[in-house]
Amino acid sequence: MNRLTFIRITALACSLFLFSIVASAQSRPPHPIQVLVSPDKPNWTYAPGEEATFTIRILKHQVPLSNTEVSYTVGPEKMTPTDQGTLLLKNGEAQVKGKLTDPGFLRCEARITVDGVTYRGLATAGYAPERIQPTQQLPDDFWDFWNTAKTEAAKIPMDAKLTLLPDRCTEKADMYQVSIQNYETGGRIYGILAKPKTQGKYPAVLQVPGAGIRPYYGIVDLAEQGVITLQVGIHGIPVIHETGLYDDLRAAALKNYQFFNLDDRDQYYYKRVYLGCVRAIDYLFSLPEFDGNTLAVWGGSQGGALSIVTAALDSRVKYLVSLYPALCDLTGYLHGRAGGWPHMFNTSNAPFMAKEEKIETSAYYDVVNFARSVNIPGYYTWGYNDETCPPTSYYAAYNVIKAPRELDLVQETGHWTYPEQQTKIREWLLSKLGK
Repeated sequence: MNRLTFIRITALACSLFLFSIVASAQSRPPHPIQVLVSPDKPNWTYAPGEEATFTIRILKHQVPLSNTEVSYTVGPEKMTPTDQGTLLLKNGEAQVKGKLTDPGFLRCEARITVDGVTYRGLATAGYAPERIQPTQQLPDDFWDFWNTAKTEAAKIPMDAKLTLLPDRCTEKADMYQVSIQNYETGGRIYGILAKPKTQGKYPAVLQVPGAGIRPYYGIVDLAEQGVITLQVGIHGIPVIHETGLYDDLRAAALKNYQFFNLDDRDQYYYKRVYLGCVRAIDYLFSLPEFDGNTLAVWGGSQGGALSIVTAALDSRVKYLVSLYPALCDLTGYLHGRAGGWPHMFNTSNAPFMAKEEKIETSAYYDVVNFARSVNIPGYYTWGYNDETCPPTSYYAAYNVIKAPRELDLVQETGHWTYPEQQTKIREWLLSKLGK
């Protein structure tokens, strides 16, 4: 057995092991102590001014704890709590009340320390989330800026290079690393291309990545079902190296990349990222196996942001899928409410980030300003408990989209999805792609 085959078998075994963990997590709690926080409305959603009652339950070995103190905080997500303290559990539970008078999200968090270990739970009540509007401003020259940027980038030859990855190929799909010149001469974007082996014309999916630096493995299952898939990285580095390289970059050269050159709209890090997504579509359209029309873009978190951005930037995209998008309503913190990841204007970052030139630049990259121009059908999914990308921020973007929208709201989820949500995403994509 050669080394690459061993790695592939090991990766498959790990994947099956992780799947078993996810599956069993539905029936087996991850810890002997469970901190459960529940709002009193089944849909977790309230009218402004309406009081929400949160019930806190602490279970040990699935039995309620009594005569035990629990600490709590209540307040708008990501902001200073408006109420906090400790409560004595009676019959294993206690209640906390709170409300918002404006559209937004009210979060209750409970903590308890048992045998030196602190456990926490939370629930978030939505207050008229459909009425949340952006704080971010739309620059008058927003589309002039981006149309000019696209025109200049289109002048750069694509210079595409393919490297077959034989150990990743299957009986039904071929796998490649693809390298494409992007944005400026010498700049590259890399990804994993998966194509059906059978000759024909196929629809395509561009999958855009969440934040971070990592290798990529491609989306072979969709390729085996007759869909060309291109899974891209955003950092201009090959995506098939050992994980140690990416760990080093994450800790040093690319640490906090999301803040690089934020004071200059022409040099901000995400300019090459956004244009790279357009260049990836250029590449898909160059493939003789592509049907020349049916194209979807799909991603979560940073990728959820890039899905919306790419759909607005490039009319060749016909469908989009966005999970809990980042980079939405970045200026929320400057208006007394949660802003989107990467939280450049929150309390800890504001002293050195909330400068006029950085705030101005953020408007050219904020998802809400792209969302205003989305005109294709989209599938969206998220929950109210997201602590990475606050729901206040992504509702600010979602609410300005005028195109057909389908939202799979799973209230208790945070910055993660259930397997059932992923199944629905694939079913939606395949139906739109004619599969």
